[in-house]
Amino acid sequence: MPPKERQPAGDPDGMDLIEFQTALLVRNFELLNRRREFRYRLDRAEYLVLRTLDARGPMSLNELAAILGVAPSTVGRQVAVLRASALVVSEPAPQDKRRCVITPTDEGLRRMDDTRSARSHDVAALLADWSPEDVRLLGAMFDKYNRAVSARYLTPDASPGTD
Repeated sequence: MPPKERQPAGDPDGMDLIEFQTALLVRNFELLNRRREFRYRLDRAEYLVLRTLDARGPMSLNELAAILGVAPSTVGRQVAVLRASALVVSEPAPQDKRRCVITPTDEGLRRMDDTRSARSHDVAALLADWSPEDVRLLGAMFDKYNRAVSARYLTPDASPGTD
């Protein structure tokens, strides 16, 4: 068991503790992903693209890139992999044939749901001894933190998967 962390005396607002815990959280997420990614039907990038399309509906590469906070070329590569696996389709936009609209396929949505279910099961196992109030609070705090990141670094209203 790691030693108990202390809050530095010169940190009355807790920012040093939050910074350190955030670094641990990222490390722990990486650890969990390495240990269980093979069990999921989709990798993290594929999952987030499909989850975003499911929550927000079909959209262009540029819209998807803005919501996910990545370059259009990055999301373009991710969508190409999904398209090659028949998990999304890309069709010309009805109002502007120069743009393409990305839409998840039924198989893409099924695999996204399978992955969401497996991920939810894993999280539930980690939090099994937490009170329902603590679980709700953690979810609310993650949501608040992610919205703050989105507000600062992404386009307005660009939190993935929140509608």
